[in-house]
Amino acid sequence: MTLSHEIIVVTGASTGMGAATARELAGRGFHVLAGVRRPQDAEALRSERIEPVFLDITEPAQVAAVAARVESDPLGRPLRALVNNAGIAVNAPVEALPMSDWRWQFEVNLFGHIAVTQALLPALLRSRGRVVNISSIGGKVAMPTYGAYAGTKFALEAVSDSLRRELAPHGVQVVVVEPGGVQTEMAERGATTAGGIAAGMTEEQTERYGDLVRAIVAHSAAFTRAGQTAEAAARIIAKATTARNPRTRYTIGRDAALMTRLSRFLPDRLLDRMMAADLRPHFPKPVTV
Repeated sequence: MTLSHEIIVVTGASTGMGAATARELAGRGFHVLAGVRRPQDAEALRSERIEPVFLDITEPAQVAAVAARVESDPLGRPLRALVNNAGIAVNAPVEALPMSDWRWQFEVNLFGHIAVTQALLPALLRSRGRVVNISSIGGKVAMPTYGAYAGTKFALEAVSDSLRRELAPHGVQVVVVEPGGVQTEMAERGATTAGGIAAGMTEEQTERYGDLVRAIVAHSAAFTRAGQTAEAAARIIAKATTARNPRTRYTIGRDAALMTRLSRFLPDRLLDRMMAADLRPHFPKPVTV
């Protein structure tokens, strides 16, 4: 069976890594169902082997519609893989982040992925396909103000381990990809959201965390600028999706490879000091009179 006769679903394909992954897999001959949320993103992606589908992974009707599209494929093509890539980043101190934002972060970054996986598992079990979950370096190490985001990624890592062990006897592989810095729009959107949340902090919270939030925003921007391109990240995701004998985990970027290793061996207090030192240059400079 040729590659053009296999389907891959990629969620969160409107921009960034998702769009680049859809194009990379299409270039390798797969028929990609690319999940988008806006008509303009659909038209930007549409090509001979990329079929945009409207998919908000928090909307059950849209998730069901994509599963129905896979089941009723006019050419009877099997589902080779699901790439769970959709995600958001909402960063703020644990004390200051509203509970609605905590819940929404988990709804998108964890429960949405589970919903799509559940919907497509019947097809993946028939084809002995693959689930690829896009986690993060934040799924191994949690920076200050990343409590909610890292919490979703730590949880996704655990769910992936459980799912891998459940499905291995049935021929379905589960792979985790852990990106470090990648040049996408997520950091910019996260900075905007963080600024809005910071503006709503109490006076006492601002005194405690204001400089930290500004440092994190500056650090995130620098981290993103120095990161991998979306296209380079997409090549690793495509490898995780198509390798005959994939590893259980892949990292993207030297920063991710280093931090995931250090997190396994270094004491927590030493990691705390390393993170504080990494953040220190990004704190606002004291005003001198």
